[in-house]
Amino acid sequence: MSGIEVVGVGNAIVDVIGTVDESFITEWELNKGSMTLIDEPRAEQLTGLMPDSLKESGGSAANTMVGVASFGVSAAYIGKVRDDELGAAFADGMRAAGVAYDVVPADAGMATARCLIQVTPDGQRTMNTFLGASSRLTTVDIDESLVAGASALYCEGYLWDLEEAKAAIRHAMDVARSNGVSASFTLSDPFAVDRHRDEWLDLVSDRVDLLFGNIDEVKSLFGLEDLDAIIARLRDMTPRACITMGKDGSVVLDGAETTTVPAKQVPKRIDTTGAGDLYASGVLAGLAQGKDLAASAAMGSCAAAEIITHIGARPLVPLNEYC
Repeated sequence: MSGIEVVGVGNAIVDVIGTVDESFITEWELNKGSMTLIDEPRAEQLTGLMPDSLKESGGSAANTMVGVASFGVSAAYIGKVRDDELGAAFADGMRAAGVAYDVVPADAGMATARCLIQVTPDGQRTMNTFLGASSRLTTVDIDESLVAGASALYCEGYLWDLEEAKAAIRHAMDVARSNGVSASFTLSDPFAVDRHRDEWLDLVSDRVDLLFGNIDEVKSLFGLEDLDAIIARLRDMTPRACITMGKDGSVVLDGAETTTVPAKQVPKRIDTTGAGDLYASGVLAGLAQGKDLAASAAMGSCAAAEIITHIGARPLVPLNEYC
C-alpha cells in the first residue's frame, strides 16, 4: 500500500499571474479576456515581459488533488514538467499544498507548461497557455504501485490529445481496475468533448467507474438536450456519475439511484474558475472517507462554494474546516 488515498493524473501547468495595463495587451496583440493556446517561443517571450509575476502550480486535476488534501485526505499527483525553473515551481507548489509529487522531470524537449495570466485594471483576465511538457506524459511516468495502492484514481480530459498521453491514462485506469481501485474521469470542457467524443464514449464504457461532467459537457457527449435521456444513457455506461449545473447544484447517479444535491449558497460569486475542479475534490474526499455518493457530492458543493467567493482556483481556508 502506498498510503495515498487519491491519485490524480493530468496536466502540470504553472500559472504565471501579473498585473498589466491596457497598453501591454495592445502592444503585444493579446486577445483580451480570452484564453489563447500559444507555442514555446511566444510563451518564453511573454514570460520575460510580464512584470512582478506570481508563479503558482495549476492545472485542473492538480487543483482537484489540492482540494482533496485540503479535506485532510492524502493525495498524490502524476503530471509531467521539464527540469526548469517553472517545473521546480510546480513541484514546490504541489508539495506545499500537501500533495505528494514525485514524477521525474524531463531533461529534454519542451519547457514546463504555463498559463500566462495578464490582469488588467478592469479586473479582466487574459490567458495565454502553452501546454509544453505536460502533454508529453507517457506510460513510463505512471507509478503503478502508487495507483495500485490508492482507493481512487482521477484523470482529466484536458490531457487527452497526444497518443502517448492517451495511452498513459488508459494504462493508469487498467492498473486501477486490476487492483480494485475506482477509476474516475472528468470531461473537462465541451470543446474537448467535441474533439474526442467517440474515444471518450468507449473510455467511459470500458474503464470509468465514476464520471464527472457539467451539464454542457454531458449534453455534448451524447448529443442530447434532455436531462432524463442523458441520465438513461449514463446508466448504460458507468456505475456512477456526477453532473454539475452551477447554481442549480448537481445530479448524482449511483446505480439505480438519482439524487439532486443543491448548491451551497454564497453571498456573492467572485470567480467561478476551478469550481468544477473543487467539486470533484469534495466528492473524491468524501468517498475516501467512506461516505456515500450523495453525501460526498454535498462536500463537493461546499468546496465549490469556497472557491467562487475569491479569485483563484485553490482554497484559501482548509476545506475540512470550511465544510
